[in-house]
Formats: sequence, structure tokens, C-alpha cells
Amino acid sequence: MAKRIITVLVCSLFIVSGFIYAAPGVNDLLAEIDEMMDLESDGTAKVKITQQKAGEGVKVYEAIYYLRDRDDAFLIIMTAPEVEKGNGYLKQDDNFWMYRRNTRTFQHINRDESIAGTNAKGGDFENKKLTELYKPTLNEAGEEIITETMIGKVPVYQFELTAKTEDVTYPKVIFWVRQDNYLPLKTEGYSLSGTLMESAYYLKYTRIGGKYMWVKAMFVDEFEKGNKAVVEIQNISLQKIEDHVFTKTYLENLSK
Repeated sequence: MAKRIITVLVCSLFIVSGFIYAAPGVNDLLAEIDEMMDLESDGTAKVKITQQKAGEGVKVYEAIYYLRDRDDAFLIIMTAPEVEKGNGYLKQDDNFWMYRRNTRTFQHINRDESIAGTNAKGGDFENKKLTELYKPTLNEAGEEIITETMIGKVPVYQFELTAKTEDVTYPKVIFWVRQDNYLPLKTEGYSLSGTLMESAYYLKYTRIGGKYMWVKAMFVDEFEKGNKAVVEIQNISLQKIEDHVFTKTYLENLSK
């Protein structure tokens, strides 16, 4: 009885003092993630993609990745294997092009186009703000869909998002983010029909320029079972990149 009275008194004290624990709202979480992961800088890095496809074994791809933060432009130039060397991808504003060295042609593609035939997609390399692309999904009672759960031994918030715009890779996404620092550990991407298309696992982060950036992630194709890609980002530099780099002309010259 004494323990019960003490428990009630402690709870009452927290209520009166205003120290009621409550999980953060989904919009608050999205704003925190945007703030932590917005580099606010140009960037250059080496990208390694280890792709496993059912019946094809494992292949390794390498590329150089250029990012301009102010408008989320990026350029990817493939450097290996030899069959992909010189091919590239260029994203400017809402336009996304794939360049093929052997034909010297650009093809306008969607953000969900795979990079060099791997499970990594153009949208995976963007630095757009989540708050601009998504809003919390609401249940029938008009409440945000958010729960507290675990990934392994790590406490996480799990929440569901719906796209605000068509300019996204997946119209529905579920996030699992750490409770201690809000860094995403896992996401699932769904089609409009509700089919699970891709699971992404963010395996390693680095802190650079006062911000966080994932440097190792695994993307699992849930539609084509047995297909997955591990993406590793290395040799990161936040030096300013000249505007002419993010042009078709520069990509063509790189591929020569």
C-alpha cells in the first residue's frame, strides 16, 4: 500500500510540474531530421555500390558523386566497372537525366530509376527536405500514425508518411528513427496500391560540417526478391563546386 501511495504522489508531482513525457509529433521529427542532415554545403564523394541480384551473383560499381546543396542538384559519373565507366546521371531542378557514353545521348528519366541497374535509385542521393515532400499519415480518428518500438536493442519511433507531391520515389513511406538522436535506421517504401517495394537500412553515419550524413546503407528490393545493394560513401569533401559541373556539357567531357 505504501509503495502505491508513493507512486501516485510521484505521478501527481510530475503532472503538476508539467513533466509529462510525450512522444514528439511526426512533423517535429521530420524537422529535426531535416536540420541534422541538411549539409548546407556543396559536396564531393566516392560512391561504392555492391549489388547482389538473384542468379547474377555480386557486382561492384564505383562512381564520383557531386552535390550542390542550394538547389539539390547532383551529378554522378560512373568509374567502374569498365562497361559502366563514363555513364552518368545529372539532376537539375525537377529534371533527371541518364547519360550513356557509347551513344553520347541523354535520356530523361524518373527519380526512381535505378543507378547503373542496381537497387540504388536517384532519389536515394537527393538532399531534399522531408518536410517539403511528406506529411504525417493520419488514421481514421485523424491521429498521426506513430508508435514506440525497437530495432534490435535500439528504441525507435516508427511513423508513417504520405507524399505531399508527386516528386517522390515512393508515395508512402514508413520510418524508424532512433529515440535518442532521431537518426533514421530503416525506411520502407510503398506504391500507391500499398505494395512494399523497398526496404532501406541505414547502417552507418558520419558527422561532417556539424551535420550528419549516412555513409553506409543497404537497399533491399522487396518486389524482386533476392536483389539488394549496399551503398558506401567515402572521401567526402565539402569544398564549393563550380556551377559548370552540374551541366550536360561537363558530364559529357568527364566521360571522354
